[in-house]
Amino acid sequence: MKLLKPALSFLLFVALIAALPVIISHNGHPDWLIQKFWVLFGFVSIFTFLTVMLVLVIGQVKPQLYAQAFLIGTTVKILFSLLFVLILVTKTPIDRYIFMADFAYIYILNMGFEIYTLLRNLRNQNL
Repeated sequence: MKLLKPALSFLLFVALIAALPVIISHNGHPDWLIQKFWVLFGFVSIFTFLTVMLVLVIGQVKPQLYAQAFLIGTTVKILFSLLFVLILVTKTPIDRYIFMADFAYIYILNMGFEIYTLLRNLRNQNL
């Protein structure tokens, strides 16, 4: 199975998007990150990894179910992410605007990686 390359790409991607929050928190602006930023970051990143790997496995086992698996995986990911956000917001006092910026940063970049990886896998490998 060709899962090693997407897994390594994901690790590199997570390291790259984690660099900006680390730089922000160490350069005198820790108030730009919510208190539970790394919990949110870990949840969305792990869920993205599981979604990508599951869709790739399904695509290799039953290629005709690839599109359905992609849509279901993306839908489940957004629902669980929103549920997690709801729990986080109700249990932790946070600044709404900083939270929206942090969540958008994490979620949109992870979604972009997910779409890029899965669409790259769909292209004709014989070209």
